[in-house]
Amino acid sequence: MTKPNIYVGLMSGTSMDSIDAVAIDFQNSHIQMIGSHSHPIPNTLKQDILALCQPGVDNIDLYGRTDRALGHLFSDATLALLEKTNINTKQVIAIGSHGQTIRHQPPEKSHGFTLQIGDPNIIAIKTKCAVVADFRRADMALGGQGAPLVPAFHHHYFADPRKHRIILNIGGIANITVLKNNTCSGFDTGPGNLLLDSWCLKNTGQPFDDKGAWADTGNLSRALVDQLKLHPFFELEPPKSTGREVFNASWLEQQLTGHTLPAEDIQASLIAFSVETISEAIARIGEPVDDILVCGGGAFNTALITALEKNVAPYGQPNVSSTSALRVDPEWVEACAFAWLAKQRIELKTANIPSVTGASRATVLGALYHF
Repeated sequence: MTKPNIYVGLMSGTSMDSIDAVAIDFQNSHIQMIGSHSHPIPNTLKQDILALCQPGVDNIDLYGRTDRALGHLFSDATLALLEKTNINTKQVIAIGSHGQTIRHQPPEKSHGFTLQIGDPNIIAIKTKCAVVADFRRADMALGGQGAPLVPAFHHHYFADPRKHRIILNIGGIANITVLKNNTCSGFDTGPGNLLLDSWCLKNTGQPFDDKGAWADTGNLSRALVDQLKLHPFFELEPPKSTGREVFNASWLEQQLTGHTLPAEDIQASLIAFSVETISEAIARIGEPVDDILVCGGGAFNTALITALEKNVAPYGQPNVSSTSALRVDPEWVEACAFAWLAKQRIELKTANIPSVTGASRATVLGALYHF
C-alpha cells in the first residue's frame, strides 16, 4: 500500500469570510481531496484585521496580538479538519498556510512589500506538523509582485496542451491565469467580491449577497460603473497585482459622492464593475479561448456569472463553467494551491512564475517552521 502523501492547505483571502482548510493526497501526481473545512473568523478578530488593512497610522500592538490570534485560529481550523477526516498528524507532511494579508504594496518606483499574518510558529506547535508560510516575499525580493501565486498551481494541474484555457479566480480580488501551449501568464484584474461583500454588509447586514439576489433587484448606473473604471490600476500592463489597500469601502464611498442611487442599484453597479473589468482583461488576450473556468467565491454568485457570460460573448469567448469540470471544487482551489505550494517547498522545487509576477527568476517559495 502506497504511503499517504498528505498536505494541508490553509487560505484566508481578501474577503475574510472564513479560513478554508483542505487535506490533499498528492499521490501519483493527482489531486485527491481527502476532506475540507470552512472555519469562521470571529467578528471581533475580523475587525482587528480590517483595522490593520487600512493605510495610515499603524498599531504595532494590534499587529502582534492579531498575528498570534490568527495563528491560534489557523491551528484550530487545521485540527478541526484533521478530526473531521480522521487524519493523524503523523500522516501530514506539511501545512501550507497563506496567512491573512494585511498589506500588499506592489513594487513601482521603489521596492514593494507584502505582509501576511497568522504566526506559523503557533500553528506548528499546536498541530505538531511542519508548516510552510511566508510564500510571497521571496518573489518580491527578486523584483516580483509576489502575486498572484496560484497560476503556478493552475499551470501544473489544469494546463492541457490541446486547450487555450483561462482559469478565473474570483475572490475578494479577481485574477486570471492564461494557459496556452505549455506557457502560463496571469495577473490581478481588480475587485472580485470585495466591494460587493462590503456594500452588502453595510446595507443588509448580510456578509455577502447570496447568489447575487439582492443585486438582481437593482439597476446598474452606467455613470457610476464608468467612473469606477477610471481607476489607473486598469490601465497598468501586467505583471500587476492589487488588494484591499487600493479597493476598499472608503474608496467606494469617495466614488459615490455626487451619485444619488438606491443601495440595490449600487450593488448592481458593483456587479457590472467586477464583470466588465474581468471581461476587458480577458479581451486583452486578443483571441478566443477554449475554456473559461471559474473558481473562488464568485463562482457561486449567479448574477455575477450570468453577467460575465453576457460580457465575454461579444469577444468570441465560450460559455463560463467552473473548475468542477476539472474535478476540483471551485470553493477549495486556492486552499489546494497552498497545499501544493507547501509540497513544492518541502521538495525544494520552484513555485513562482516570473512571466506572471515579474520576478527576475524562478525560486523556491516559503519558509519552513518545525514544531
